[in-house]
Amino acid sequence: MSQANGMNYAPQGKPSPVVGRGEFVFAAMSLDHGHIYGMCNGLQEAGATLKWVYDPDPVKVRSFIETYPHVQVAKSELQILQDPEVSLIAAAAIPNLRGPLGVKVMEHGKDYFTDKTPFTEMEQLEQAKRTVELTGRKYSVYYSERLHVESAVFAGQLIQDGAIGRVVQVLGLGPHRLNATQRPDWFFNRQQYGGILCDIGSHQIEQFLSYAGCSDAEVVNSKVANYNNKNYLELEDFGDASLVGDNGSTNYFRVDWLTPNGLSTWGDGRTVIMGTSGYIELRKYVDIARSSNGDQLYIVNNEGEFHMELGGKVGYPYFGQLLLDSLNRTENAMTQAHTFKAAELCLQAQARAIRIE
Repeated sequence: MSQANGMNYAPQGKPSPVVGRGEFVFAAMSLDHGHIYGMCNGLQEAGATLKWVYDPDPVKVRSFIETYPHVQVAKSELQILQDPEVSLIAAAAIPNLRGPLGVKVMEHGKDYFTDKTPFTEMEQLEQAKRTVELTGRKYSVYYSERLHVESAVFAGQLIQDGAIGRVVQVLGLGPHRLNATQRPDWFFNRQQYGGILCDIGSHQIEQFLSYAGCSDAEVVNSKVANYNNKNYLELEDFGDASLVGDNGSTNYFRVDWLTPNGLSTWGDGRTVIMGTSGYIELRKYVDIARSSNGDQLYIVNNEGEFHMELGGKVGYPYFGQLLLDSLNRTENAMTQAHTFKAAELCLQAQARAIRIE
């Protein structure tokens, strides 16, 4: 797992299979973002069998099979789409291509698991909704900053157990290191990456809905700017937004590409969750100037002050739940409504954002 570059963030957990060998077969394609490795790691640790990989770029395929040497290289996208043994396709396409690819996958009778952000335009979201209704297939999204971070998983469990009472506010900070010279051209093309609130902002909105138990929310205000990267005219290196949930909870988040080189990891991601009888702080990837270990959780409630180091202790239950949902047609990992609502709100935040010049 790369500590320097968030684009290659690919956590590895302990195997926790929920299916037998060969019982659930999946394939990978569109290897444009390094998150595909985290997605495949999680699925395999849950017991899924990775059968195929396809990408038109042979360099990307060679790198992929170095990590997963057992995988077969498909001759075409269609070879995977027409394989009746494949239940799910994982993909990390260029953001503006993720929605159309998902529609194609579902129309071929397979569930789809895409990297975030799942859409860059509202019409893509609406088309995906229609296709889910018509085909009965699943459109799942890798919102990794909650699903693939052990402290974030455990925070959700604490909230469910009532450890801080009713959640009334979620603060999210999602800084990332730019590493501009290592980024592909599409990363700097506004039409292709969708804008900063649509892209990494999607993590923050999904977390808010999940932790606060909202089924809907209103975007109160949002802003974007390019403060420090004027040579990339279409890049937004700063964005923030405020939301109010349908249950009265509130959210503020900030995302940026301004992480300094002196930080030991790619971004000091943090979340603060305030409840009516306590609060939780997550220091997800580093505890600056104290420990290079991430997954630090701090909680204060009526019982006292507590600090927990959770790396390697919680696991990533989402992936096993996703496999079982695909097999049983249930919705325990994440409901389709929640998946689409997070996407809808980040599109709204991006579309309504004030541009700071």
